[in-house]
This record gives sequence, C-alpha cells and structure tokens, in this order.
Amino acid sequence: MAASGSSDGAVTIKKYANRRLYNTESSSYITLEHLAEMVRQKREFKVIDAKSGDDITHNILTQIIMEEEARGTTMLPVNFLRQLIGMYGNSMQASVPQYLEASLEAFQRNQSQLSEAMAGALAANPLAEMARRNMEMFAAAAGAGEKPAEPEASKEELAALRAQLAALQKKLDKLGG
Repeated sequence: MAASGSSDGAVTIKKYANRRLYNTESSSYITLEHLAEMVRQKREFKVIDAKSGDDITHNILTQIIMEEEARGTTMLPVNFLRQLIGMYGNSMQASVPQYLEASLEAFQRNQSQLSEAMAGALAANPLAEMARRNMEMFAAAAGAGEKPAEPEASKEELAALRAQLAALQKKLDKLGG
C-alpha cells in the first residue's frame, strides 16, 4: 500500500474537478461517507484541491455536516444556526471558533461521566440549560463587544443550582474514586 500523507501524519485526500475524492493512503476513490467515518474514527486527513493545491478541508467538512443534516440527522437547532450566522462579520467572530471548539471538547470529555451521574438523578436537562445560558451570555458579549454580563438569577435559583452541582460532584467523586 502506498502510504502518502502530509508531514503532520494526516492522510492526504485529493479532490478532482469531477468531484471525486482520492485517498492517497489507500490509492482508492472514496465518498463523503468514507470521510465522515474517518472523522468518527479520529483519523486525521487533509483535503487538497487537485488542480490548485489549495487546502479545502474546511469546505469538505462543512459539506459533510450539510449532508448529515439533510438526511434528517439534525444536531444543529435552528436558533443556534441563526445565532451563528448572526455572528459573521461581528466583532466577536474571531473568538467564536475557539469558543465552540473548547465547548465541544469539554462536552466530549465529560459526556460519559455526566450521563452516568445524571441517570435518573435530575428530571430537567441541566446541560441544555447551561448551553442556553452560555449562548445568551456569548450573544450578549458579541452584541455589546464587552465582557458578558452575569445572568440574573434569584436566590432560590442559585441555591437550587448549587444543590444540583453538589449532588453531581458527589456522584462524580464516587465514579472517579
């Protein structure tokens, strides 16, 4: 097998004008579904336009997301998409990618522990609530161009959140120890 990849160990995929994708590692043509599977397997790859030599990985990954969403596997809520589109051209646009990447990495790191800890423990979905508040704070910061304002909460809400956090921490401590 002729292994060909970029210097960082990523597999090089060439995209030709006829829309075909060529995996230089396996010396075979592949589909977007193959690339999606490579992502799920955490295989690094770089997609290069065969004619110009431009790196078009971002465009191809975006195309994979659009196809997944079109198949009915929607993960991106309409309000999230509207907020995201609204951030283009905004003064906070440069910080959005790092914020989203860090948020997803944190979610993935804690996903299994949180799901075990919350199994049957809480009736409401605290992750959705935290995500909603995060997006509200980020949107407020993006609109104002300054530090996000702290969300206003009553003393009862704060006490309830502290109690939930303490219960989750106990469960996480039990899982870790």
